[in-house]
Amino acid sequence: MKVNVVRIGNSRGIRLPKAVMDQCGFDAQVELTVKGQEVILAPARKIREGWDAAFAAMARHGDDRPLADASTAWDQKEWRW
Repeated sequence: MKVNVVRIGNSRGIRLPKAVMDQCGFDAQVELTVKGQEVILAPARKIREGWDAAFAAMARHGDDRPLADASTAWDQKEWRW
């Protein structure tokens, strides 16, 4: 499909047909990547999308423990929960 490039201030843009927006699952924002001379658009991911599944997988594999004990002597003696 060919689309026209339009002027938007000092920038340029293209208009995406509603059918394309719907088919690709685009909302108000999209992820834009440039590879060589190609522009790739993808649905914008939500902040922290997939974190729940990643944390659950870490817990299943025992990878969810702290890397080091970050507590100090003050934490051990003075901190009250």
